[in-house]
Amino acid sequence: MSGPTSAPAADALVRRIGPRTFDFARQVAVMAIVNRTPDSFYDQGRTDATELAVEAGLRAVEAGADWVDIGGAKFAPGPAIPIEEELERVVPVVAGLARSGAVLSVDTFHPDVARAALAAGAHVINDTTGLHDPAMADVVAAAEASVVVTHSLAAPREPYPSPRYGDVVADVVAFLRERVALAESRGVASDRIIVDPGHDLNKQTLDSLTLTRRLDEVTALGYPTLVALSNKDFVGESLGRRDRSQRVEGSLAAAVYCVLKGARIVRVHNVRETVDAMRMVEAIEGWREPVFLEHNR
Repeated sequence: MSGPTSAPAADALVRRIGPRTFDFARQVAVMAIVNRTPDSFYDQGRTDATELAVEAGLRAVEAGADWVDIGGAKFAPGPAIPIEEELERVVPVVAGLARSGAVLSVDTFHPDVARAALAAGAHVINDTTGLHDPAMADVVAAAEASVVVTHSLAAPREPYPSPRYGDVVADVVAFLRERVALAESRGVASDRIIVDPGHDLNKQTLDSLTLTRRLDEVTALGYPTLVALSNKDFVGESLGRRDRSQRVEGSLAAAVYCVLKGARIVRVHNVRETVDAMRMVEAIEGWREPVFLEHNR
């Protein structure tokens, strides 16, 4: 069983996700990252407290984010986070943002965490392990929620040293086809599936650059494509920026490039800058009107 091999008709890209409707033929959704982890990749625990995480989510929505992605356990290798602890980190933030008007997703690979988060008001499960546990698809299907299926190879929280691919894009596409087919076979509606090629997840910098350059081969699967590029190591290594705070411009360039290759959801730390970049792309493409017209009038 496999997914479509070419992009669907434009009207097939209109998606209702939680409280918002997106026309992915002409719209880019900006997903803000809020992590409730003391060792998070970017903010190093600055939003670890529940109230700080909720405030960060509300600020992101005010800055123009369409979507807030809440994480309680990072993807990187390390000791397992007890499910009870992940629940305590995630569920109160979901509840605190339930009336924000934004799409809410939870970054988890535990079906029990997903079930509780959806009951608390989340709309999407962002599984960076690509449905490593097939029971995740059952949880999503039962809740009639949406799911992000991401390419990665390692078991949750386990290292995957020195990954090697024959053709990274072909391998990623094949993996996503298989995982999407699994989700659909377990009752997840096709119009509730989003795919993510997993930049830097069990990949080296040249792999992530190749995925970016050939992203249209991923978007051709026919599902809305999410890209999580923000301040990642492939950006830093490409530019010689070890300090993650110095990777904003490179991240924006990569995000714009991916949108022109068909990506329609961008997962980011720097919300205001990314919102402006995405809205500018939409204006240039003629997908939206300028906010006002005064110059040389």
